Amino acid sequence: MNELILQQKQNEVSALTAKINESASVVVVDYLGLTVSQVTDLRRRLRAEGCEMKVIKNNIVRRAAKEAGYEELVDSLTGPNAIAFSNEDSIAAAKVLYDFAKDNKMLDLKVGVIDGNYVSNEELMVYATIPSRETLLTMLAAGMMGTVKDLAISLHLYTEEDSEE
Repeated sequence: MNELILQQKQNEVSALTAKINESASVVVVDYLGLTVSQVTDLRRRLRAEGCEMKVIKNNIVRRAAKEAGYEELVDSLTGPNAIAFSNEDSIAAAKVLYDFAKDNKMLDLKVGVIDGNYVSNEELMVYATIPSRETLLTMLAAGMMGTVKDLAISLHLYTEEDSEE
């Protein structure tokens, strides 16, 4: 029986290690004090952004983090934790969790791995407050359009001055 249990746990560790390595980002949160409906709402918000959240035993996560090469995560794995995985957008999970934590003070972002790099709580907060890719692209386009518009006006005024002479 013990052999079977050990093999099952090793399989869980291997699967989690693969999941950590395949994910664009991994965020560890403390969810103690959230109600079932709040956790359900959080999971729904994460799914809408292409993310998922799982509650996994700390011992399994510790072993998987070490196998994946993220030993820095081990120190923060105390108490009831949930792990959020983002499959596509590197900061999507951090943004959703950060926004949710603003309204639900019981959710606490701890640490994470973004694009293969360990990030502390402070760095996680910085990533979470970065505007979305679409917003940044819109800001860039607006800045470029302003410059093009100014150039067009200047050229038009220059041609008018030139034609008056």
